[in-house]
Amino acid sequence: MAFATKAAEYTIGIKACTPLYREREYGDKRGKLEELMRPPVREVVIGTGENKVSIGGELVLYRHDLRYMHPTAFFVDIADTASGDELKKRVEAIENWTYLYIGMDLRLDGVALRSVTGDPKKFAEVAKRVGELTNWPIMLCSLNPKVLAAGAEALSGRRPLLFAATTDTWQEVSEIAQKHQCPVVAYVPGDLSELKSLSSTLHQMGLDVVLDPGNEFGAALGATVDDFSMLRRAATREGDQGVGFPLLATPISVWGDYKEGEAEELAKWQETLAGASMIIRYADILVLHSLDMWVQLPLTFLRTNLYTDPVKPVAVEAGLREFGHPTKDSPVMYTSNFALTFFTVESDIKQAGIDAYLLVVDTEGLSIQSAVAGRKLTADVIAEAMKEFKVEEKVNHRILISPGMAARLSGETEDASGWTVKVGPKDSSGISKYIGDELWKKD
Repeated sequence: MAFATKAAEYTIGIKACTPLYREREYGDKRGKLEELMRPPVREVVIGTGENKVSIGGELVLYRHDLRYMHPTAFFVDIADTASGDELKKRVEAIENWTYLYIGMDLRLDGVALRSVTGDPKKFAEVAKRVGELTNWPIMLCSLNPKVLAAGAEALSGRRPLLFAATTDTWQEVSEIAQKHQCPVVAYVPGDLSELKSLSSTLHQMGLDVVLDPGNEFGAALGATVDDFSMLRRAATREGDQGVGFPLLATPISVWGDYKEGEAEELAKWQETLAGASMIIRYADILVLHSLDMWVQLPLTFLRTNLYTDPVKPVAVEAGLREFGHPTKDSPVMYTSNFALTFFTVESDIKQAGIDAYLLVVDTEGLSIQSAVAGRKLTADVIAEAMKEFKVEEKVNHRILISPGMAARLSGETEDASGWTVKVGPKDSSGISKYIGDELWKKD
């Protein structure tokens, strides 16, 4: 019953029930259960091994109906005109792009190799080299089936995503995808009915399908947003299996209007706006060009926030943390276990180089202000946490530093704990001065 409940809530996959797949007698029931549990938007896996990426698998149109399952994957382009050190540096830049955000390393997800030369031999050479340089998922981009065939052959066994099968080339591209067991993008710009027909055909052939209804930005952004919205609504609300596939967006296409000598920053800004719009409008994979931190950070922040579970606060484990080399005379502070609050306080303490103890109180993932207002952070909760984590055994003094936002709890906390409570700064950036000037020891 516990397993069934988790499966019904989609917090665990039915493949975790090993007897279903190990014992032949369950074959029919397994098939029925898989069909019952199949998400409206099918899941597609790109790449192999530990770095493979899953897209799609979505269950709902709106995040707060349940949750979104697989974060939008970011693939950054490399042209097949790149070679030698230029190619190596581009791959390394994609792999090494990272940013620490509330305890998580934000990263990109894959490489999109574009055919600029149109030469199958050249494309295969670069694809092979990219495959040697990285084990990340790869997307092969060309409307020429011969080019795709050469690239897929060079990356045999790596399961790249093939872009794209069109109404003119689907037979050739589907043969390539079947031969190398690759997922394929169905590309029909401007005609959702024809896109549905093509995707259904490819799916009936046993292929994993990704949809590209065409991407136009700038003045035509509204039409692109409408197309993506209609496709996802039809899949999740209307149960239309013909469009129940992941969606691919190409903010990189804004560079098609870029002219040599123009300010690159404008194109980068337009790419950021286009990418943000498509993340919000259900894009499961983005193809991007710029690696600038100011371009990628807004997109990775947006993705991270959008794909958190709305009913599960982003929280860290409660407990007593030590910073530096605290002694019996070191200060003791407390904060909430809301991840953003904790990692901000942690960062400020580390940057200040302070030797201190930090009591992380379980506020059910709420910030200090919200926890105080909602009675999740009270004097009794703080006193119980101090007792549970044996704070009194760590120091000789009995002074507890309260966040400035919880100042109104000071008197009650003193009564509940028996400690003297000193009100610290409202913003953790002031901890350095507050502790450094020993204000916490003064009356």
